Parts: sequence; structure tokens; C-alpha cells
Amino acid sequence: VLESEDLQNSIKPQKVEFHSLNFNNTLQWQPGRAGEAKAAVYFVQYKVYGQSTWQNKEECWGVQDHFCDLTDETADVQEPYYGRVRAASGGVYSDWSLSCRFTPWRETMIGPPTVNVVQSNKSIIVKLQAPRSPYRRKRGSTIPMTNYYDLLYQVFIINNLLDEQHRVLVYEGKDKVVKIEDLRRGVSYCVVAKTYVPTLDRSSAYSSRQCTML
Repeated sequence: VLESEDLQNSIKPQKVEFHSLNFNNTLQWQPGRAGEAKAAVYFVQYKVYGQSTWQNKEECWGVQDHFCDLTDETADVQEPYYGRVRAASGGVYSDWSLSCRFTPWRETMIGPPTVNVVQSNKSIIVKLQAPRSPYRRKRGSTIPMTNYYDLLYQVFIINNLLDEQHRVLVYEGKDKVVKIEDLRRGVSYCVVAKTYVPTLDRSSAYSSRQCTML
């Protein structure tokens, strides 16, 4: 009995956490500390905070992965959720390991906008597109993150002649088309952008660089 209790404890999943980008919500965990955990399979359940019954996630029932996509199960982004995981190895089941409470709207990381640049004379026109959630409208298009948040765009320019690491903020606001003027001909410029959510005081990572030579 002691051996199976030891095994129960040593295969129990560790660090059960939600990871979320643009409402793509994944429950992740680390295997237990035992060598036997290598051969373990995992079972995932989830529930809305306040509910008494846990729901099985069928696609993550008896799997060897250390993650489980719960995007569809956590689609009400204002609701708080819990996830939990247990492991089984050699016919022995661990106890459940519980995540912290997870509210997608508060905790998701918002990605950067998509950036396109077009040059015209001594200016650059920057076209921005909001990151998109995985959730779809009735007609099938994915819903942009601007539907859920008051998003601002921050646009930065880099003058490659001066310093490729020095980003200068040239615009902050909601416009999807931004014109950067009075630039120098014959100079290579790059543009990067971020999304910023004032209510949460949260910024995205930088977008990839879009560069052009004037």
C-alpha cells in the first residue's frame, strides 16, 4: 500500500497553470517527480467558479501531453474558471492538481497588431490590424480583440542610420492607418507596433519589424 501511495504522490502533476494569448486558453502542467511519471497518462477536468460539478475534457482524457486546449470551454471571457489534472501510471491514480482561478478577460496576454508599411515620398504609411481571438461570428470570421477591449496602438519608428535598437514612439491611439511624415530620403527605417490596454495597463510584445528605404 505504501508503495502505491508513494507512486500516487510522485506522479501527481505539478504547476498546473492556464496560459492564454488572445483568448487561446491552454491548461499546462509539469509531470510529477518520479521516473514513472514518464509513462503517465493525464486526465483533465474544468469548471466555472461556483459550480459544484467538474466537466471532463474528452480530448484530454488519458493523454500523454502536458497541455490541454480549453479555448472552447472557457469562451465566456468574463467568467472565472478552474482546471485540474490527475495522472495515472501502472494502474495507480494520483490526486487531482488544481489550477489557480483563471478569468480570461483579466489574464489573457494580448498579441501585437499586424503591421504593413507603404512608403510615399518622405513619409511612411503604417496599416495596423488588431490581433484576432479564436472565437467566430455567426458568419464565420474570427472576432478581433478590439471587440473585447478598448485597445490603443503604439507605433514606433527605428532609424537604422542612427541606432537599430532605438525605438521612438511616434503615435498612440486607435487609428488603423498612421502616417509618419518628415522623414529623410535615402534612409532605411523600420516600424514596430504594440497593442496597449489602458484599463489593465497592459502592453503586448512588439510586432515583427517592417522596414523600408525612402
